[in-house]
Amino acid sequence: MLVAGIKSRPVYGGLDVDQNARRHLFALEGEGALAIIDQAAKAGRDFLKTSDILYVASGSKAEDHDKKLAALGPDSLWVAPTIPVLLNRFNVMLGQARMGARIYVSGTEGFIGQAIQLAMNHGVDHASVHAEHRGSAARRVQCVHCKGITDNVKTSPFTCSHCGLSLLVRDHYSRRIGAFQGVCIDAEEPGTAPQPEELFP
Repeated sequence: MLVAGIKSRPVYGGLDVDQNARRHLFALEGEGALAIIDQAAKAGRDFLKTSDILYVASGSKAEDHDKKLAALGPDSLWVAPTIPVLLNRFNVMLGQARMGARIYVSGTEGFIGQAIQLAMNHGVDHASVHAEHRGSAARRVQCVHCKGITDNVKTSPFTCSHCGLSLLVRDHYSRRIGAFQGVCIDAEEPGTAPQPEELFP
């Protein structure tokens, strides 16, 4: 949809490494690895000596981004098998983070939203998390009717994976749950939903 003027729609300013930070914590998904690789080429590699990188291949399994990240020589690199496992470890590391640490997140919007949600749970202001969207534009959508969340939504309308309603994907975003909102498109006349159109490739 991409309706102009919706204030809840996330805007990502990019990773832009803070050279004055004592510690750098990166949570990267798929093509999000390219964001730190680009930063290393632009700003040099000194920040990597105090960097912890969490990475999950997700949609970029054949790209060997994990090997490229290891070649950068960070202080630590941990490759997760799945997004939930990475987010669990990220949550633990946020709980151990100290003053002077900077948090960076890059990947798809669904991943960014979940990672920022965890940071907020630890008292971090969402605006202080450096975020950069890389990869698919697929959305994480919450059905406003059953409250179920569906990941990797590429079309609108789409069928809710929890309650089966045909949902229109809105540009309204909930930072609290890290998801866009989906509302029933044929509530007044069930069965009249238009054909799905791929809007978020």
